[in-house]
Amino acid sequence: MKQKLKQTKMPTKYTVGLLQMAIGKNVDDNLKKAASWIEKAAKSGAQVICLPELFRSQYFCQTEDASNFKLAETIPGPSTETISKVAKRNKVVIVVPVFERRAVGVYHNSAAIINADGGIVGIYRKMHIPDDPAFYEKYYFAPGDLGFSVFKTKYADIGALICWDQWYPEAARLTALKGASILFYPTAIGWHPHEKGEHGKAQFESWQTVQRGHAIANGVYVAAVNRLGLEGQNEKSGQMDPFGAGIEFWGQSFVADPQGVIIAQASVDREEILLAEIDLERIEYIRQNWPFLRDRRIDAYDGIKQRFLGS
Repeated sequence: MKQKLKQTKMPTKYTVGLLQMAIGKNVDDNLKKAASWIEKAAKSGAQVICLPELFRSQYFCQTEDASNFKLAETIPGPSTETISKVAKRNKVVIVVPVFERRAVGVYHNSAAIINADGGIVGIYRKMHIPDDPAFYEKYYFAPGDLGFSVFKTKYADIGALICWDQWYPEAARLTALKGASILFYPTAIGWHPHEKGEHGKAQFESWQTVQRGHAIANGVYVAAVNRLGLEGQNEKSGQMDPFGAGIEFWGQSFVADPQGVIIAQASVDREEILLAEIDLERIEYIRQNWPFLRDRRIDAYDGIKQRFLGS
């Protein structure tokens, strides 16, 4: 007589923890701090935890400086090996952003997904690479080549995208279509201090609104985790942005539900562990009432692969 295999049923609810951190100048201290904060988040009930983009160092992309390539590391490497131990000890899933050294001269802005047993489930490599004043990422990072993925972890099927990806509905859609219940966006975004007074409110609201739109359009949770604090002021003045004022990272990490409702939000100026409950039944309810995925005209979207369709 054949024995029936026992199937492990995924929980219908889980708790995420976003670690909104100020990042110091010492990379080893930043890693120790991240590990400590993960422990605290786990003790507070977090099961799936996300760190900010490039958390090991201050945001070095404010300059084009070849010496910054020394900050890159392999996967597996120091960050993932340290955090894997913390994940296993606390039985938590962790999204770990890494400045990835893939090969000699080939680098990516990546995120390693570590499961609750400490194993690496997979890697996401940032697909959209910006090149703006004080955000000179094209100098450092090759575009991602692994596509948009969903990572099956102990607690949930999750999607991981990174910062500039958060402005692109195609990235959110494709990740949601692969079965993600939540889209994590580890982020490093802030104001140029000289333009904050005039444009700051609109910039922040645009950032938050577009991500709430991804949650609504796809019927998924969205979690954006940012750093905070002023970084880069008056350092290497010849290589800083033209105003030499650095970047004031605006914090305000948040979680939006599948209706775009913000269910948790951090402050603009404090380090915080932001907790939120993710309810898979809420996704089902919203998609039943707003059946956007059902009503998509997949037969009519051929032009989406074109750069521009106008004359």
